[in-house]
Amino acid sequence: MAGDTRSDVDVRTASGVLRGSGTDELLVFRGIPYAEAPVGRLRFQAPRPVLAWEGVRPATAYGPPPPQSGLLGSAPDTTGDDWLTLNVWTPDLAGGLPVMVWIPGGGYALGNSSLPEYDAAHLVAGGVVVVTVNYRLGIEGFAQLGGAPANRGLLDQVAALRWVRANIRAFGGDPDRVTIFGESAGGGSVAALLAMPSAAGLFRRAIAQSVPGTFFSAELAAEIAAALAGQVGVAPTAAALADVPAAMLPAVGDAILPEMGRWRERWGPITHRPIPFAPVVDGNVLPVTPWQALAAGAGRDVDLLAGHTRDEHRLFSLIDGVLGQVTHEQTETALRMLAPDPRRYREAYPAATDEQLYELVNADWLFRMPSLHLVEAQVAGGGRAHLYELTWPAPVLGACHGLDVPLVFGNLSSGGPAMLIGDPPPAEAFDLSAQFRTAWTAFATHGDPGWPPYDTAHRRTRLFDVPPAVTTYPEEASRALWQNHPFVPLEPVAPR
Repeated sequence: MAGDTRSDVDVRTASGVLRGSGTDELLVFRGIPYAEAPVGRLRFQAPRPVLAWEGVRPATAYGPPPPQSGLLGSAPDTTGDDWLTLNVWTPDLAGGLPVMVWIPGGGYALGNSSLPEYDAAHLVAGGVVVVTVNYRLGIEGFAQLGGAPANRGLLDQVAALRWVRANIRAFGGDPDRVTIFGESAGGGSVAALLAMPSAAGLFRRAIAQSVPGTFFSAELAAEIAAALAGQVGVAPTAAALADVPAAMLPAVGDAILPEMGRWRERWGPITHRPIPFAPVVDGNVLPVTPWQALAAGAGRDVDLLAGHTRDEHRLFSLIDGVLGQVTHEQTETALRMLAPDPRRYREAYPAATDEQLYELVNADWLFRMPSLHLVEAQVAGGGRAHLYELTWPAPVLGACHGLDVPLVFGNLSSGGPAMLIGDPPPAEAFDLSAQFRTAWTAFATHGDPGWPPYDTAHRRTRLFDVPPAVTTYPEEASRALWQNHPFVPLEPVAPR
């Protein structure tokens, strides 16, 4: 970091004094607890406010990541159980600046705020305070368990936002100008927070990147939880799972993935990906889906910016080992399980190969159409929304899922997502990153990212590319195929 190092930078919060570190241009406070550790009697329960401490608490190291999946590599080491922490990056303790709260993604099963791709130094340079958050994942955070509230991971996020509301002024932030933002499961969390009564009034704006369309009904979530608990021979209750060490549970979630095909006739499309964790529309914590809530006006007082990448599914094709090898049978299965009308897909894309159709229907079902419909629901409910699509063909996998993360944070050479850009990053990537950061911080500051709001007459969409453009939403064929599809809670289906 540039500038003279300033050690022993103290800030007083409602719970006690924190000591961070930094320079004249950037101060960072890491590992701040926003709730009590969710262990012991608090395990599988709603988060409790953090207890006050005496003296000065060091805030120079990230808190331990929550227990999480190791499916995409070795799971991070977890030392300690104080998972519910956040980090604050600020350019000025007396600034009264807009605040951006980042919710990491990772399929509601992995991810944490200490990853190098979430270093917020570049974003802070745009005149904002940035907060990055940890929350409970997998079985700990999202399994539907007897004796436990639903959506504990989302409740953690609400607790973090309450901490921001109460304390961010001491870090130079304006509590009345809070923008939540996230990608993938983080984008799904942003969408869920828009629909949660407990989150109302805690943020002014929201940025939802690549929103997943998977929200579970309580019945489907309960069946999945029973299957997960069955892996360790216990009932799907908080009391029964309390005897299973938290560090063991992510492996239980990983183990069920290759077996989800057993329930294909009962659980339907979530076995195709497969997806064992998602927010649960339980009627209480999350009364309805985000699309239902926004269409009914829940977001009328919140500015929304949402969008997706063009080639959302290509990364998953690579992970699944089918990139360049998709068969006609695999495409037919995907169309049958995911498309509103499989026959119309082939008619809408007559020149598409099987692999192109496979990627299209997977991308549309999981990310592209849910993101578009979120914007359209916001407009239908009387709110304001802006739509974007990332179309820049990065050298590795094109405009794939996750490409926007390093571009938004400006970390083009560090962290896992940076590999999607190429090494070394092409010059275009730096231009594109500047586009994203300018738009995101402008939106957080005054609600205008730099292009016109979306309306159903013109469907204006910002294309992030080199050069950029504003045009009618470009995925018209898919939009027409899905225009009457309701993104309702996913339910179990009767065996055929």
